[in-house]
Amino acid sequence: VQLQASGGGLVQAGGSLRLSCAASGFRLGDYAIGWFRQAPGREREGVSYIRSGHSIYYTDSVKGRFTISRDNAKNTVYLQMNSLKPEDTAVYYCAAGRPVSSAWSISSMYHYWGQGTLVTVSS
Repeated sequence: VQLQASGGGLVQAGGSLRLSCAASGFRLGDYAIGWFRQAPGREREGVSYIRSGHSIYYTDSVKGRFTISRDNAKNTVYLQMNSLKPEDTAVYYCAAGRPVSSAWSISSMYHYWGQGTLVTVSS
């Protein structure tokens, strides 16, 4: 069972990146997927969540800029990040679990974690 996050990099403020979270050993469609991020010196925070293509949540700071989607045929979840800001700089992680919707941003609710991909937004 493995999650592989990729797509991070260095981008200027206002730019875009698309993160991917690919699963192996299990079907992503059987789980809710969360994207989290952790900036230096800060706690890990929930960024976005998708479950069965119906329930989608975003933290307030990324609403209108980030879009989460899933392709069950490719066993992959994506996070499209537009209008990036320096404060979006962090290591981004994807995670799979079965949290209730109200607990989507609680990292301990997730069972499987990817290794993280670094997003750096320069001003």
